[in-house]
Amino acid sequence: MNRPLKIGITCYPSLGGSGVVATELGKLLAERGHQIHFISHSVPFRLGAFQKNIYYHEVEVNDYYVFRYPPYDLALATKMAQVAKMQQLDILHVHYAVPHAVCGFLAKQMVGDQFKLVTTLHGTDITVLGQDESLKDLIKLAINESDAVTAVSQDLIRETRDALDITKPIDLTYNFVDKRLYYPRDSADLRKDFASPNEKILMHISNFRPVKRVNDVVDIFEKVNKEVPSRLLFVGEGPELPKIQCRIKEIGLENRVHFLGKQDDIAQVISMADVLLLPSEKESFGLVALEAMACGVPTIGSQAGGIPELIVHGKTGYLAPIGDTDKMADYTIALLKNETLLKQFAEASIDRAHNVFSTDSMTDKYEQIYYRVLEKSLPELNPVCR
Repeated sequence: MNRPLKIGITCYPSLGGSGVVATELGKLLAERGHQIHFISHSVPFRLGAFQKNIYYHEVEVNDYYVFRYPPYDLALATKMAQVAKMQQLDILHVHYAVPHAVCGFLAKQMVGDQFKLVTTLHGTDITVLGQDESLKDLIKLAINESDAVTAVSQDLIRETRDALDITKPIDLTYNFVDKRLYYPRDSADLRKDFASPNEKILMHISNFRPVKRVNDVVDIFEKVNKEVPSRLLFVGEGPELPKIQCRIKEIGLENRVHFLGKQDDIAQVISMADVLLLPSEKESFGLVALEAMACGVPTIGSQAGGIPELIVHGKTGYLAPIGDTDKMADYTIALLKNETLLKQFAEASIDRAHNVFSTDSMTDKYEQIYYRVLEKSLPELNPVCR
């Protein structure tokens, strides 16, 4: 069995799918005996209580008067180099090309080829920033100078190649879900606070950016509620939220829609729902849909990005063209009116989430990538190593 590795991880520590995946991956790697060093401006929100083999290094920015804006990127690169030297890191695994992969590249230039740089692309760094002509060359440099690059869906790999003319290999590493945390919870008491026994609950969870098409969520719900007595729960916060609140009031549904804000125990919250709505315009993977599946909640979503790689149409949910709220509503109504079918979809969702997108398989994949770039033989993934 190969020796445990010393791995640095940098991600956006606040709410967001990439930060969730990076933090959960670090915790899983620590369970397998690797030494994990998180390097960011604040403690990742999913890190939780003390855990063996996990360390945190805070990036502090000096606000010198000569700088108009505090140079966080330079401070991050410097901290990465310091931790790499002090802890003798084998791997620096960064999540998002900008600025983290760029900072990782700078850190590597400072300390030489002491560690290998692994970059995971999560979506916005390619689908939004990668379209910005002023950033394209920088992102391309960061990707090409990484020792390994991964992406969370086949669709994101395709878009990366198309947008940036990238030819180097990109490993597919889907997001994953920990079945120890994500499973159907008993939410009967919580559900009573929002819906009566004869009503269904539809749910939408996001950061309420325009790309999430939250107006479509309202359209779908308005159509569904005419056929099936139901409630709509919104989870999260973001720039589109005030507009949505105004629209719901305008159409007279304010008594049937509830805004829960940001929630930490997502599994408990999702378990209240009968269906998750995800009509996004762009979605590199759709982590919230995977979390819902693991809790036995089917998804009605759009045929956008990596969602079709996650949702099996007609088995774990339904997919429709972007913006086709009529079809999404029809699918939702058909599912909610058929308890037997709804149960079948719930069971298939749990099975797919826990088996296809398991923590073991994805952690194995990342370990294989680490040892590959270190030119080591693959580790024997036995119970001792785990």
